[in-house]
Amino acid sequence: MADNNVDRLTAHLRRMAADFEIRPEERIREGAMAKALSVSRTPLREALNRLVSEGYMTFTPGQGFFCRALTPEQILDLYEARAAVECEALRLASHRASAADIAAIAAQLDTIEPLYEETTDRLTLLNMDEDFHLALVRLSRNAELERMLVNINGRIRYVRMIGLKMTRQQGATTGRMKAHRAILDALRDGDLDAALTALRDHIAMRKEDAAQAVRNAFSQIYVRAG
Repeated sequence: MADNNVDRLTAHLRRMAADFEIRPEERIREGAMAKALSVSRTPLREALNRLVSEGYMTFTPGQGFFCRALTPEQILDLYEARAAVECEALRLASHRASAADIAAIAAQLDTIEPLYEETTDRLTLLNMDEDFHLALVRLSRNAELERMLVNINGRIRYVRMIGLKMTRQQGATTGRMKAHRAILDALRDGDLDAALTALRDHIAMRKEDAAQAVRNAFSQIYVRAG
């Protein structure tokens, strides 16, 4: 039961950190947080330590726990890690995925495309996008790669949500669905080089884009907090 309680607390704090309900580099005041969440400090510390290992929190001896920083350099690192994970998964999928597996993802794209084009809810857009990329990684039959992508997705989730909001406001939505189809079509056709190129082009982030994404995220975090 104790482990279940820590699991639930960890999931709750992970969501808070992912959404930057705890501001970047903000110190966690354990006593106040334990009181606010109606938990004791022992399970709170265990949950915080788990999130340190996952990259959502940091720990400084003598000072305590802090929410992770939000910098262009860290966002670029995460996007490069995402590209490495997804590209390796795609290489494995090219040997391990069946035609039926690939067809199932294509059918799912057909199902969600009308909603993807029409919805204005950025969380819905993000969930659909993440679902596609996770489905691709699952074709690799490698649970560790899937676990790694889930972790990376959580740590870039807020920045991506803000980016999708900006994209939606600019009316640029069809390109992402076309990119998904290009990746899947190349994989189905056995053209791994084309699939990898389409995937890299789709998820790559430039330095200036990362800087703008962080500025946009900070503006939303502090406007929300105000």
